[in-house]
Amino acid sequence: MSNFFKRLLNDSSSSDEEERNTWFAAAIEFERQTSEGTGSGDKSSRQYRYRDRVSGHSRLLNDYFVENPVYDETLFRRRFRLSRPLFLRILHTLQQHNDYFVQRRNAANTVGLSGEQKMTAALRMLAYGMSADSLDEYVRIGETTTIECVKRFCQGVVEIFGPEYLRSPNAADISRLLRKANQRGFPGMLGSLDCMHWAWKNCPAAYHGMYTGHVHRPTIVLEAVASYDLWIWHAFFGMPGSNNDINVLDASNLFANLQEGCGPSVNYTIMGNHYNMGYYLADGIYPKWATIVQSISHPQDLAHEFFAKKHESYRKDVERAFGVLQARFAIVRGPARFWHHEDLTFIMKACIILHNMIIEDERVDDNGLVAMASGNDDYDSLGTDGPVEVSRGPISFDHFMATNCAIRDSNTHYALRRDIIAHLWTLHGQGVIE
Repeated sequence: MSNFFKRLLNDSSSSDEEERNTWFAAAIEFERQTSEGTGSGDKSSRQYRYRDRVSGHSRLLNDYFVENPVYDETLFRRRFRLSRPLFLRILHTLQQHNDYFVQRRNAANTVGLSGEQKMTAALRMLAYGMSADSLDEYVRIGETTTIECVKRFCQGVVEIFGPEYLRSPNAADISRLLRKANQRGFPGMLGSLDCMHWAWKNCPAAYHGMYTGHVHRPTIVLEAVASYDLWIWHAFFGMPGSNNDINVLDASNLFANLQEGCGPSVNYTIMGNHYNMGYYLADGIYPKWATIVQSISHPQDLAHEFFAKKHESYRKDVERAFGVLQARFAIVRGPARFWHHEDLTFIMKACIILHNMIIEDERVDDNGLVAMASGNDDYDSLGTDGPVEVSRGPISFDHFMATNCAIRDSNTHYALRRDIIAHLWTLHGQGVIE
């Protein structure tokens, strides 16, 4: 019997026997309704639903994972956003890293969800941005379990594959990027830089002012660098949406390795002038630094106009990367429905890692052949030119400040842009670049 009725029956003011009997009968009826789950004060546990997880697992295997599945590789790629071998590779790695994705029996000796079911639920939520309970009918998995699968899957992907697929470019990568940049007429270019905002639907009310910016709703900023093949080399996520691109650049670690002297060297020559720092193409909001090249908003002659045209064309690499990322994983296109900032960070980084893994898995060369087979664009190769001398020891404060000033030197910025303009116009005159 509830404490409320016990206090009421023991109250001395209710001394009348008939009134006490009336209250006693009401208390018994209330307790009966509560125990049956029909009263307005129902506090019973949620209803158990027998979902027949074994049949759901068998149906999923027959549809996609047996030798002759119902749906072929093309439909698998369309619905899971990645190929079947890549799916199985990620699943097996996750199972070795976390036994949550291994099918087990619970305390009642009942077979639980399989790794295929859990990973399918997580990928469908990332790919389609659907609600958690929309997968129940097919995968046979509950809403809370689906949310837990998404969190554990994203965290596992970041912990396992993050060091490989979210790393900075090494010496072999930089060599390949510089070779492609030379072909484009931009020697020394390492990619294009920009920011993307992800709306946060369930942002706590106390944070609305900090996370609301020019889009007039709470957002979180992603700063990224993408190369010509849409590989995302740099991803800095988590800054509130009230910050602009300059504030995000100041807080990010984009040039940390360069400042600390622990990154591969970048050396190139344009129009007879030597430079030792790579640069990124960016739009007009970014500062005039030696490592950032911007377009010309109002070109006054044909050379400047040709430079602006090529700059805007190649700067769209990062915009295309954002578009492909949002097309593959609708969860980062729509408003985020998770409550915690840490969960959103894992989701965004996991989507970027999967994006890079898909690019590596499906990359083709100019002849339409898979580049991994030829080894020309292997992101994980160590190169054949021998190790690059990289400073890993402590650096002096004077060296750090000198490098920092060199990065922010506006004179080098304008000199570099003039050389690129002259170089592009020379190649255009020779018919190398149209």
